[in-house]
This record gives sequence, C-alpha cells and structure tokens, in this order.
Amino acid sequence: MLFGQSVFQSVLNRLKADEDLDDEAIVVSPRIHGLPTGLAFDVMEGISVASAQPGQAYLDNLEPETVAVIEPAAIVPPPPEPEPEPSMPAHLARTSPQDVAAELAISARDTVQSLGEKRRSFAKSNHPDGVHPKFREPASARMTIANLLIDEAIRRLSR
Repeated sequence: MLFGQSVFQSVLNRLKADEDLDDEAIVVSPRIHGLPTGLAFDVMEGISVASAQPGQAYLDNLEPETVAVIEPAAIVPPPPEPEPEPSMPAHLARTSPQDVAAELAISARDTVQSLGEKRRSFAKSNHPDGVHPKFREPASARMTIANLLIDEAIRRLSR
C-alpha cells in the first residue's frame, strides 16, 4: 500500500495523469531528448535537415582564400598500374618423369607415411591451384607424374 492505495491503483492513477498531459500539449521537436543542444546537426525550425548541410559549418569558419571548391567529377582515381608479367618458376619447366622422380627421391626405405609426406611437400610448391594461371598446365603435368610415381611406390610396398 502506498499512501492508502495499492501499488496497482497508484500505477493506474499515474497512467491516467500521463494521458491527461499528453492530450493538453503535444510537443514535436526535431531534437533527440537527452543530447546537448550544441551539436552540429541541430537545425533551426523551418529548415529541413537535408538543406542544413552541417558539413558546411567547418568551411564557413575558414578564411575565404583557404577554401578550395572541389567538384566531385574532378576527383578521379589514378588508373591502376599494369601488373608485371609473371615469370615461370624454374622447377615448373622440368616436366619429364625422370626430373620429377629425381625431385621426389623415392627409395626402397620409404614407408607409406614418408611417401605421403613427400606427396604433400611436393604439392605445396607444384599444385596447379598455387601457381599463376598461365603456369597451371606444367604444374598439373608435374603433379600428375608425382602422384603416379608415389602411387606406384605405395602399391609395391603393399605386395
């Protein structure tokens, strides 16, 4: 009980009082309640926000000779510099099975795990997805040869 009324009754009385105030005077303000009034985006009555141009306030305080008008069409980004022509890595030129076998260095002591490690390390530098599009064909040929050689070595180990 609050001053002889229940809490529910006091809430109803407060809501009724607020309704009476709302009916008497409806104040429409472009300002945001709780913010100070000295912000740059505050506008005077009768002026729309779009026409107020708050960004112009900074330029208004500069001396006239220091203000340079820049037209939007005058701001043109410089043309992109042409990319230099890529050069093919030397190892991609070696596409014979003998060259690839020499790089892999498969021996009789290799296990399935060591052959898998050789396949992964070879793919890091030779996979077609990791090279420039112009050099994907020789990289693909090298990976095909390496996979065939490693698969054959694994088949021989399993016998």
